[in-house]
Amino acid sequence: MTRTVIESKTKTAIIGFDEPFCVIGERINPTGRKILNEELERGDFSRVEADAIAQVAAGANVLDINSGAVFSNKMAEDPRYADNNFVEPELMKQLVETVQAVTDCPLCIDSSVPGALENGLAAAQGRPLLNSVTGEEERLEMVLPLVAKYNVPVVAISNDDTGISEDPDVRFAVAKKIVERAADHGIPAHDIVVDPLVMPIGAMGTAGLQVFTLVRRLREELGVNTTCGASNISFGLPNRHGINNAFLPMAMTAGMTSAIMNPVALPVGPKKLAEKKAEVEAAGIMLPPDMDDEAFCKMFGLGSTKPRPGKEMEAIRAANFLTDNDTGGAAWINFNKDPDAAPAGGRAGRRRRRA
Repeated sequence: MTRTVIESKTKTAIIGFDEPFCVIGERINPTGRKILNEELERGDFSRVEADAIAQVAAGANVLDINSGAVFSNKMAEDPRYADNNFVEPELMKQLVETVQAVTDCPLCIDSSVPGALENGLAAAQGRPLLNSVTGEEERLEMVLPLVAKYNVPVVAISNDDTGISEDPDVRFAVAKKIVERAADHGIPAHDIVVDPLVMPIGAMGTAGLQVFTLVRRLREELGVNTTCGASNISFGLPNRHGINNAFLPMAMTAGMTSAIMNPVALPVGPKKLAEKKAEVEAAGIMLPPDMDDEAFCKMFGLGSTKPRPGKEMEAIRAANFLTDNDTGGAAWINFNKDPDAAPAGGRAGRRRRRA
């Protein structure tokens, strides 16, 4: 069976047909994250460290590292900062070194800039996943030699010089082309992880059915593993977690073997906490004077003041159990232990939730 092996210096993550679903944590990415982008421009990597630790604690098997930052202030002082080919290579090296200093989780090097990809591969310990190659001729000629040089697996995105097709047969043909071109460089199919491109269900009613059909074809006809940007399916819709929670197990049973996603339920912020406390007080509910914020959140179903595994992780763990990729349900049982419960015997303390 197809197995894609990703390694850090000490740990191995396997994407495979008969393996538990592989979660690739997406949060180390400045795109759309204004605060993170500003911190990186100042050389502050503390949020990157925190995001790496939180994602691994929530169950991420691989951490995606994207260096696509825009340094607006530096750009005003030095026009070279307007060029991602100048910014990203050094930033990628710093990001990889920062993450490796706080976790030994395997990595996924993610950039559209050739120099950033190479710097990331050079800095990464072990055997990272490279993200990504497309069917565009220029991209094929640029990325596949890097993949072969460093002997790493690669994400293959099913678009080419004509763009992203809404026709799933065209997207399959692009994936097949990439697999064939990779073989010309000595890259085996088991080192290709195809992203068939998930369309938003709100814009295309057949988007889910398309992905499930495509994933089955990719598995049966090309023998490759698959991945996707999991949250794309729910883009623009209310209750996105509800859609994602249904989509991921369905994609898994169709044969999808990994996803690039956020495994973390973000903590309850002070504003939401204050609003709920005011609501409770207005309702005349008396609370113990020594109740801490975490206990308050748990009592009123707000979540947690600390990062915890997201609902999507619950759906994935359940699906692993139901598809016999969690023999005996040990991972499911461990996942559902209360991290704040006292250990057996009544001694106070906290249990560490294992990934």
